[in-house]
Amino acid sequence: MIPKYISSHITFIEATYSEVALENFIDNTPNELQLNNMILVAEKVFEPVRNYLNIPIHVNSFFRCEKLNKLIGGAKNSQHCTGQAIDISINPKMNKKIFDWINENLEFDQIINEDNYTWIHISYALNNCRNMTLKSYKDTKGNTKYLPI
Repeated sequence: MIPKYISSHITFIEATYSEVALENFIDNTPNELQLNNMILVAEKVFEPVRNYLNIPIHVNSFFRCEKLNKLIGGAKNSQHCTGQAIDISINPKMNKKIFDWINENLEFDQIINEDNYTWIHISYALNNCRNMTLKSYKDTKGNTKYLPI
């Protein structure tokens, strides 16, 4: 059964929405395991941040089925496909504040400063949180790469 909400501040529709999926008639519905992972990400990462700031946070991307992920050029091992990653944003200044707060206060698998705090990628993996803090950059061919920070 599809829930109306993933958490207090994220609807199921918001968590699975993709314009690319709609345009290409891709069913971006998570299975039970993926949905459970999404609920855990929301509980362990998103909601603590939302409660800390007490302001709305935009969900750029949450769940992506493998077909959608491939179509948009996502990483082959993207945690978005398992429901273990969320991309969020407010604005670069607030995104840096979120990034720093998560890094200092929460358990996470990865947190990535994407494109100079244009958005933040956060993942959570039950029993496997590595607390990796990264930043993205473009190599000479324009490919996105990641460095530890």
